[in-house]
Amino acid sequence: MSTQAQTKQHVMNTYARKPITLVEGKGAIVFDDQGKRYVDFSSGIGVNALGYCDPDWSAAVAKQSQLLQHTSNLYYTQPMAQVAQILCQRTNYSKAFFGNSGAEANEGAIKLARKYSFDRYGKEANRYKILTLVDSFHGRTITTLAATGQDVFHQSFDPFTEGFDYVEVNNLEALKAKMDASVCAVMIEFVQGEGGIHLLNPDYVEALFELCATQDVLVIADEVQTGIGRTGTLLASEHYHVQPDITTLAKGLGGGLPIGAILCTEKLANVFQPGDHATTFGGNPVVCAGAKVVLEKLNDALLEAVQQKEKVIRQQLTNLPSVKKIDGIGLMLGIQLTDKKATDVIDQCLEQGLIVLSAKEKIRLLPPLTITDTELNEGLAILAKVLMSQPKE
Repeated sequence: MSTQAQTKQHVMNTYARKPITLVEGKGAIVFDDQGKRYVDFSSGIGVNALGYCDPDWSAAVAKQSQLLQHTSNLYYTQPMAQVAQILCQRTNYSKAFFGNSGAEANEGAIKLARKYSFDRYGKEANRYKILTLVDSFHGRTITTLAATGQDVFHQSFDPFTEGFDYVEVNNLEALKAKMDASVCAVMIEFVQGEGGIHLLNPDYVEALFELCATQDVLVIADEVQTGIGRTGTLLASEHYHVQPDITTLAKGLGGGLPIGAILCTEKLANVFQPGDHATTFGGNPVVCAGAKVVLEKLNDALLEAVQQKEKVIRQQLTNLPSVKKIDGIGLMLGIQLTDKKATDVIDQCLEQGLIVLSAKEKIRLLPPLTITDTELNEGLAILAKVLMSQPKE
Protein backbone atom coordinates (compact mmCIF):
# COMPACT_ATOMS: atom_id res chain seq x y z
CA MET A 1 0.00 0.00 0.00
CA SER A 2 1.34 3.44 -0.91
CA THR A 3 2.01 6.14 1.67
CA GLN A 4 -0.87 8.21 0.33
CA ALA A 5 -3.25 5.24 0.52
CA GLN A 6 -2.09 4.41 4.04
CA THR A 7 -2.65 8.00 5.11
CA LYS A 8 -6.13 8.17 3.60
CA GLN A 9 -7.09 4.90 5.27
CA HIS A 10 -5.68 5.51 8.73
CA VAL A 11 -5.25 9.27 9.31
CA MET A 12 -8.16 11.63 10.00
CA ASN A 13 -9.10 13.67 6.95
CA THR A 14 -8.19 17.10 8.35
CA TYR A 15 -5.93 18.26 5.51
CA ALA A 16 -6.44 18.70 1.78
CA ARG A 17 -3.02 17.28 1.08
CA LYS A 18 -1.28 17.71 -2.26
CA PRO A 19 -0.66 14.36 -4.02
CA ILE A 20 3.08 14.24 -3.38
CA THR A 21 5.03 12.33 -0.71
CA LEU A 22 8.16 14.13 0.47
CA VAL A 23 11.01 11.90 1.61
CA GLU A 24 14.32 13.77 1.74
CA GLY A 25 15.63 17.32 1.79
CA LYS A 26 18.71 19.48 2.09
CA GLY A 27 18.75 23.24 2.43
CA ALA A 28 15.80 24.62 0.45
CA ILE A 29 15.59 21.55 -1.80
CA VAL A 30 13.31 18.57 -1.13
CA PHE A 31 12.59 15.37 -3.09
CA ASP A 32 9.45 13.27 -3.32
CA ASP A 33 9.24 9.46 -3.45
CA GLN A 34 9.37 9.56 -7.23
CA GLY A 35 12.68 11.41 -7.20
CA LYS A 36 11.18 14.74 -8.29
CA ARG A 37 13.05 17.77 -7.02
CA TYR A 38 11.37 20.87 -5.53
CA VAL A 39 12.58 24.26 -4.39
CA ASP A 40 10.72 24.87 -1.13
CA PHE A 41 9.47 28.41 -0.53
CA SER A 42 7.33 27.25 2.42
CA SER A 43 9.89 25.84 4.93
CA GLY A 44 7.14 23.71 6.44
CA ILE A 45 4.94 26.81 6.99
CA GLY A 46 7.81 28.79 8.45
CA VAL A 47 9.24 26.01 10.62
CA ASN A 48 12.45 24.95 8.86
CA ALA A 49 14.28 28.21 9.56
CA LEU A 50 17.62 26.65 8.65
CA GLY A 51 16.18 24.65 5.77
CA TYR A 52 16.11 20.87 5.59
CA CYS A 53 18.60 18.93 7.72
CA ASP A 54 21.13 21.63 8.53
CA PRO A 55 24.25 19.63 9.49
CA ASP A 56 24.90 21.41 12.80
CA TRP A 57 21.23 21.22 13.79
CA SER A 58 21.00 17.54 12.87
CA ALA A 59 24.19 16.72 14.77
CA ALA A 60 23.05 18.52 17.91
CA VAL A 61 19.65 16.79 17.85
CA ALA A 62 21.22 13.37 17.24
CA LYS A 63 23.80 13.83 20.00
CA GLN A 64 21.21 14.94 22.56
CA SER A 65 18.90 12.05 21.64
CA GLN A 66 21.68 9.68 22.65
CA LEU A 67 22.30 11.43 25.97
CA LEU A 68 18.88 12.28 27.38
CA GLN A 69 15.70 12.45 25.30
CA HIS A 70 13.18 13.38 28.04
CA THR A 71 12.89 13.88 31.80
CA SER A 72 9.70 15.94 32.37
CA ASN A 73 9.85 19.33 34.05
CA LEU A 74 10.22 17.86 37.53
CA TYR A 75 13.99 18.16 37.01
CA TYR A 76 16.47 20.59 35.50
CA THR A 77 18.01 20.07 32.05
CA GLN A 78 20.87 21.94 30.42
CA PRO A 79 19.43 22.49 26.90
CA MET A 80 16.26 24.20 28.19
CA ALA A 81 18.24 26.45 30.53
CA GLN A 82 20.61 27.40 27.73
CA VAL A 83 17.84 28.26 25.25
CA ALA A 84 15.99 30.29 27.89
CA GLN A 85 19.14 32.27 28.66
CA ILE A 86 19.86 33.00 25.00
CA LEU A 87 16.27 34.10 24.35
CA CYS A 88 16.08 36.34 27.40
CA GLN A 89 19.47 37.94 26.76
CA ARG A 90 18.76 38.62 23.11
CA THR A 91 15.23 39.95 23.62
CA ASN A 92 15.55 41.74 26.99
CA TYR A 93 12.77 39.61 28.44
CA SER A 94 13.05 38.29 31.99
CA LYS A 95 11.61 34.77 31.89
CA ALA A 96 10.62 32.07 29.41
CA PHE A 97 8.18 29.18 29.50
CA PHE A 98 8.41 26.35 26.98
CA GLY A 99 5.56 24.34 25.46
CA ASN A 100 5.05 22.39 22.27
CA SER A 101 3.33 24.65 19.74
CA GLY A 102 2.18 28.13 18.91
CA ALA A 103 -1.35 27.41 20.08
CA GLU A 104 -0.03 26.16 23.41
CA ALA A 105 2.19 29.22 23.78
CA ASN A 106 -0.80 31.47 23.09
CA GLU A 107 -2.96 29.56 25.59
CA GLY A 108 -0.26 30.08 28.20
CA ALA A 109 0.00 33.77 27.38
CA ILE A 110 -3.75 34.15 27.84
CA LYS A 111 -3.56 32.43 31.22
CA LEU A 112 -0.61 34.59 32.24
CA ALA A 113 -2.43 37.81 31.35
CA ARG A 114 -5.59 36.80 33.18
CA LYS A 115 -3.71 35.70 36.28
CA TYR A 116 -1.78 38.98 36.37
CA SER A 117 -5.04 40.94 36.49
CA PHE A 118 -6.58 38.47 38.98
CA ASP A 119 -3.61 38.78 41.33
CA ARG A 120 -3.33 42.54 41.03
CA TYR A 121 -6.97 43.63 40.94
CA GLY A 122 -8.86 40.72 42.49
CA LYS A 123 -11.68 38.54 41.25
CA GLU A 124 -14.28 41.24 41.88
CA ALA A 125 -12.64 43.52 39.27
CA ASN A 126 -13.68 41.04 36.57
CA ARG A 127 -10.69 41.90 34.38
CA TYR A 128 -10.54 38.92 32.05
CA LYS A 129 -11.37 40.07 28.51
CA ILE A 130 -8.77 39.94 25.77
CA LEU A 131 -9.12 42.00 22.63
CA THR A 132 -7.71 40.60 19.39
CA LEU A 133 -7.73 41.87 15.82
CA VAL A 134 -10.01 41.03 12.93
CA ASP A 135 -8.26 38.56 10.57
CA SER A 136 -5.97 37.38 13.35
CA PHE A 137 -5.06 33.73 13.81
CA HIS A 138 -3.88 32.38 17.17
CA GLY A 139 -4.35 28.60 17.01
CA ARG A 140 -6.69 25.63 16.68
CA THR A 141 -7.60 24.86 20.28
CA ILE A 142 -11.01 25.98 21.53
CA THR A 143 -9.53 28.94 23.40
CA THR A 144 -7.13 30.07 20.69
CA LEU A 145 -9.92 29.70 18.12
CA ALA A 146 -11.96 32.00 20.34
CA ALA A 147 -9.03 34.43 20.24
CA THR A 148 -8.85 34.18 16.44
CA GLY A 149 -10.64 37.06 14.72
CA GLN A 150 -11.95 35.15 11.69
CA ASP A 151 -15.53 33.90 11.46
CA VAL A 152 -14.51 31.11 9.09
CA PHE A 153 -12.88 29.33 12.04
CA HIS A 154 -15.85 29.92 14.34
CA GLN A 155 -17.98 27.15 12.88
CA SER A 156 -19.09 23.80 14.28
CA PHE A 157 -17.22 23.98 17.58
CA ASP A 158 -19.47 26.01 19.88
CA PRO A 159 -19.42 26.90 22.68
CA PHE A 160 -16.12 28.75 22.63
CA THR A 161 -14.19 30.03 25.61
CA GLU A 162 -15.67 33.33 26.75
CA GLY A 163 -13.81 36.58 27.21
CA PHE A 164 -12.68 37.59 23.72
CA ASP A 165 -13.70 40.43 21.44
CA TYR A 166 -12.35 41.68 18.12
CA VAL A 167 -11.39 45.08 16.74
CA GLU A 168 -10.57 46.21 13.22
CA VAL A 169 -6.90 46.26 12.27
CA ASN A 170 -5.21 49.68 12.43
CA ASN A 171 -8.40 51.32 13.76
CA LEU A 172 -7.47 53.10 16.98
CA GLU A 173 -10.96 54.47 17.61
CA ALA A 174 -12.44 50.97 17.42
CA LEU A 175 -9.87 49.82 19.96
CA LYS A 176 -10.64 52.69 22.31
CA ALA A 177 -14.36 51.96 22.08
CA LYS A 178 -13.88 48.43 23.39
CA MET A 179 -11.18 49.20 25.96
CA ASP A 180 -13.41 49.02 29.02
CA ALA A 181 -12.66 48.01 32.62
CA SER A 182 -13.06 44.29 31.81
CA VAL A 183 -10.06 44.21 29.44
CA CYS A 184 -6.84 42.68 30.77
CA ALA A 185 -4.88 42.36 27.52
CA VAL A 186 -4.72 43.12 23.81
CA MET A 187 -3.31 40.38 21.59
CA ILE A 188 -1.74 41.28 18.24
CA GLU A 189 0.31 39.96 15.35
CA PHE A 190 2.64 42.59 13.89
CA VAL A 191 2.18 40.84 10.55
CA GLN A 192 -0.97 38.77 10.23
CA GLY A 193 0.07 35.53 8.55
CA GLU A 194 -2.95 33.28 8.10
CA GLY A 195 -5.10 36.40 7.89
CA GLY A 196 -3.52 37.49 4.60
CA ILE A 197 -0.08 39.04 5.31
CA HIS A 198 -1.32 42.33 6.74
CA LEU A 199 1.16 44.64 8.51
CA LEU A 200 0.17 46.75 11.47
CA ASN A 201 0.65 50.48 10.93
CA PRO A 202 3.55 51.85 13.05
CA ASP A 203 1.48 54.80 14.27
CA TYR A 204 -1.29 52.44 15.30
CA VAL A 205 1.14 50.23 17.21
CA GLU A 206 2.62 53.20 19.02
CA ALA A 207 -0.83 54.47 20.02
CA LEU A 208 -1.96 50.98 21.04
CA PHE A 209 0.99 50.56 23.38
CA GLU A 210 0.46 54.00 24.89
CA LEU A 211 -3.25 53.32 25.44
CA CYS A 212 -2.61 49.97 27.06
CA ALA A 213 0.09 51.38 29.32
CA THR A 214 -2.25 54.04 30.73
CA GLN A 215 -4.75 51.35 31.81
CA ASP A 216 -2.29 48.62 32.84
CA VAL A 217 -3.61 46.47 30.01
CA LEU A 218 -1.03 43.96 28.86
CA VAL A 219 0.09 43.66 25.23
CA ILE A 220 0.56 40.10 23.99
CA ALA A 221 2.46 39.74 20.71
CA ASP A 222 1.84 36.51 18.84
CA GLU A 223 5.15 36.06 17.02
CA VAL A 224 4.60 32.39 16.25
CA GLN A 225 5.16 33.05 12.55
CA THR A 226 6.96 36.41 12.58
CA GLY A 227 9.54 35.58 15.25
CA ILE A 228 12.97 33.96 15.01
CA GLY A 229 14.28 36.08 12.16
CA ARG A 230 11.40 35.64 9.74
CA THR A 231 11.02 39.41 9.17
CA GLY A 232 14.75 40.20 9.14
CA THR A 233 15.00 40.93 12.87
CA LEU A 234 14.95 38.40 15.70
CA LEU A 235 11.46 39.60 16.67
CA ALA A 236 9.09 41.59 14.47
CA SER A 237 8.50 43.95 17.40
CA GLU A 238 11.97 45.37 16.74
CA HIS A 239 10.69 46.96 13.54
CA TYR A 240 8.20 48.90 15.68
CA HIS A 241 10.63 49.77 18.50
CA VAL A 242 8.34 48.36 21.19
CA GLN A 243 8.49 45.54 23.71
CA PRO A 244 5.20 43.75 24.41
CA ASP A 245 4.58 42.51 27.94
CA ILE A 246 4.35 38.98 26.54
CA THR A 247 5.67 37.50 23.30
CA THR A 248 4.87 34.01 22.04
CA LEU A 249 7.11 31.99 19.74
CA ALA A 250 7.01 28.61 17.98
CA LYS A 251 7.52 27.51 14.34
CA GLY A 252 11.09 28.52 13.43
CA LEU A 253 12.46 28.28 16.96
CA GLY A 254 12.74 24.48 16.88
CA GLY A 255 14.16 24.35 13.37
CA GLY A 256 11.85 21.44 12.52
CA LEU A 257 10.92 20.00 15.91
CA PRO A 258 7.84 21.05 17.92
CA ILE A 259 8.34 23.84 20.43
CA GLY A 260 6.45 26.85 21.73
CA ALA A 261 7.71 29.60 24.02
CA ILE A 262 6.29 32.40 26.13
CA LEU A 263 8.55 35.35 26.95
CA CYS A 264 7.54 37.89 29.59
CA THR A 265 8.84 41.10 31.15
CA GLU A 266 9.98 41.45 34.74
CA LYS A 267 6.51 42.67 35.74
CA LEU A 268 5.13 39.23 34.93
CA ALA A 269 8.14 37.11 35.84
CA ASN A 270 6.64 35.70 39.05
CA VAL A 271 2.95 35.61 38.15
CA PHE A 272 3.03 31.88 37.46
CA GLN A 273 3.87 29.83 40.54
CA PRO A 274 4.25 26.03 40.83
CA GLY A 275 0.97 24.42 39.85
CA ASP A 276 -0.37 27.39 37.86
CA HIS A 277 0.78 26.13 34.46
CA ALA A 278 2.57 23.03 33.21
CA THR A 279 3.32 20.77 30.27
CA THR A 280 4.84 17.32 30.11
CA PHE A 281 6.92 17.75 26.97
CA GLY A 282 7.74 21.47 27.10
CA GLY A 283 11.44 22.26 27.06
CA ASN A 284 12.27 18.78 25.79
CA PRO A 285 16.08 18.34 25.73
CA VAL A 286 16.26 17.13 22.13
CA VAL A 287 14.07 19.94 20.84
CA CYS A 288 15.98 22.55 22.83
CA ALA A 289 19.30 21.23 21.53
CA GLY A 290 18.00 22.02 18.04
CA ALA A 291 16.61 25.40 19.11
CA LYS A 292 19.99 26.38 20.52
CA VAL A 293 21.60 25.83 17.13
CA VAL A 294 18.88 27.89 15.43
CA LEU A 295 19.48 30.80 17.79
CA GLU A 296 23.26 30.57 17.48
CA LYS A 297 23.05 30.69 13.68
CA LEU A 298 20.57 33.56 13.72
CA ASN A 299 23.30 36.20 13.87
CA ASP A 300 23.41 39.73 12.47
CA ALA A 301 24.78 38.53 9.14
CA LEU A 302 21.94 36.07 8.61
CA LEU A 303 19.32 38.65 9.60
CA GLU A 304 20.82 41.14 7.17
CA ALA A 305 20.76 38.47 4.46
CA VAL A 306 17.03 37.95 5.09
CA GLN A 307 16.44 41.64 4.45
CA GLN A 308 18.52 41.53 1.28
CA LYS A 309 16.65 38.49 -0.02
CA GLU A 310 13.38 40.35 0.44
CA LYS A 311 14.73 43.01 -1.90
CA VAL A 312 15.65 40.38 -4.49
CA ILE A 313 12.17 38.88 -4.38
CA ARG A 314 10.52 42.26 -4.79
CA GLN A 315 12.85 43.24 -7.64
CA GLN A 316 12.11 40.07 -9.60
CA LEU A 317 8.36 39.86 -9.06
CA THR A 318 6.90 43.33 -8.47
CA ASN A 319 6.59 44.37 -12.11
CA LEU A 320 5.07 41.15 -13.42
CA PRO A 321 1.62 41.73 -14.99
CA SER A 322 -0.06 39.22 -12.66
CA VAL A 323 1.34 40.87 -9.53
CA LYS A 324 -0.80 43.63 -8.09
CA LYS A 325 1.17 44.15 -4.89
CA ILE A 326 3.63 42.42 -2.57
CA ASP A 327 2.86 42.76 1.13
CA GLY A 328 4.90 41.69 4.12
CA ILE A 329 8.45 42.05 5.35
CA GLY A 330 11.63 39.98 5.28
CA LEU A 331 10.96 36.44 4.13
CA MET A 332 7.29 36.59 5.07
CA LEU A 333 5.66 37.94 1.92
CA GLY A 334 2.20 37.84 0.38
CA ILE A 335 1.66 38.36 -3.35
CA GLN A 336 -1.63 39.92 -4.38
CA LEU A 337 -2.60 38.70 -7.85
CA THR A 338 -4.42 40.55 -10.60
CA ASP A 339 -5.80 37.79 -12.83
CA LYS A 340 -4.98 34.42 -11.28
CA LYS A 341 -6.22 32.33 -8.38
CA ALA A 342 -3.72 31.48 -5.67
CA THR A 343 -4.83 27.84 -5.68
CA ASP A 344 -4.10 27.55 -9.41
CA VAL A 345 -0.68 29.15 -9.02
CA ILE A 346 0.21 26.77 -6.18
CA ASP A 347 -0.70 23.72 -8.26
CA GLN A 348 1.16 24.98 -11.33
CA CYS A 349 4.23 25.74 -9.24
CA LEU A 350 4.18 22.21 -7.84
CA GLU A 351 4.12 20.84 -11.38
CA GLN A 352 7.17 22.96 -12.19
CA GLY A 353 9.05 21.99 -9.01
CA LEU A 354 8.32 24.83 -6.59
CA ILE A 355 6.46 24.73 -3.27
CA VAL A 356 4.59 27.90 -2.29
CA LEU A 357 1.73 28.62 0.13
CA SER A 358 -1.41 30.72 0.23
CA ALA A 359 -2.73 33.27 2.71
CA LYS A 360 -6.37 33.83 1.82
CA GLU A 361 -6.27 35.10 -1.79
CA LYS A 362 -2.52 35.75 -1.81
CA ILE A 363 0.50 33.62 -2.63
CA ARG A 364 2.54 33.36 0.56
CA LEU A 365 6.31 32.98 0.52
CA LEU A 366 8.12 31.65 3.62
CA PRO A 367 11.43 30.29 2.31
CA PRO A 368 14.11 29.08 4.71
CA LEU A 369 16.09 31.96 6.21
CA THR A 370 19.25 30.25 4.95
CA ILE A 371 18.11 29.80 1.36
CA THR A 372 21.05 30.35 -0.98
CA ASP A 373 21.04 32.91 -3.78
CA THR A 374 21.07 30.05 -6.29
CA GLU A 375 18.07 28.33 -4.69
CA LEU A 376 16.20 31.63 -4.37
CA ASN A 377 16.76 32.60 -7.99
CA GLU A 378 15.79 29.14 -9.21
CA GLY A 379 12.52 29.27 -7.30
CA LEU A 380 11.77 32.84 -8.39
CA ALA A 381 12.32 31.87 -12.03
CA ILE A 382 9.72 29.11 -11.70
CA LEU A 383 7.27 31.41 -9.92
CA ALA A 384 7.73 34.14 -12.53
CA LYS A 385 7.18 31.62 -15.33
CA VAL A 386 3.91 30.46 -13.74
CA LEU A 387 2.73 34.00 -13.07
CA MET A 388 3.40 35.01 -16.67
CA SER A 389 1.71 31.93 -18.15
CA GLN A 390 -1.72 32.06 -19.71
CA PRO A 391 -4.58 30.84 -17.46
CA LYS A 392 -5.69 27.32 -18.26
CA GLU A 393 -9.10 26.99 -19.85
